[in-house]
Amino acid sequence: MTLQEADRSHGMFYPALVLNADYQPLSYYPLSLWSWQQAIKAVFLERVQVVCEYDQLVHSARMALRLPSVIALKDYVSPPRRAAFTRFNVFLRDGFCCQYCGSDEELTFDHVIPRSRGGRTEWTNVAAACSPCNLKKANRTPREAGMRLRAKPHEPTPHELHNLGRKFPPNFLHDSWLDYLYWDAELEP
Repeated sequence: MTLQEADRSHGMFYPALVLNADYQPLSYYPLSLWSWQQAIKAVFLERVQVVCEYDQLVHSARMALRLPSVIALKDYVSPPRRAAFTRFNVFLRDGFCCQYCGSDEELTFDHVIPRSRGGRTEWTNVAAACSPCNLKKANRTPREAGMRLRAKPHEPTPHELHNLGRKFPPNFLHDSWLDYLYWDAELEP
């Protein structure tokens, strides 16, 4: 199988971990990854520095290059001041579990104060909830439904989401990435 066939059948077969200019990942969850094609293009445009490489080569008519496994941006990208209010980030903030019963199955989100009662779709009024709890709570407040939130919904900082994302590693972690993802993790004695 050629590299192109492998890449077509497996999507991002040789992804590159993207680090900011300070050698910190741009994001932990979802992990900042570029396809090998994006990484090679950025190398040729001199936008990134190659930090680590795969053993895999890609060939052109005149040259062969090892595919980058870790790249660092040459220009620093400032992190956002506020976290994006997305369904995914609500789930991340809430640890991918229902804020009523703790289940990690059939997640949806719940308006703590129902929209029909003036509740808004915002960080402080939305919590992750499993479908059964969401149906049980229905169009009531948690108190009226006899349910208790595990944590009060709040607007997380981008830094908080960044740290939470480190608890949920992706399915694929190349060995060359580990020093950049977990460099400040506590070492075992």
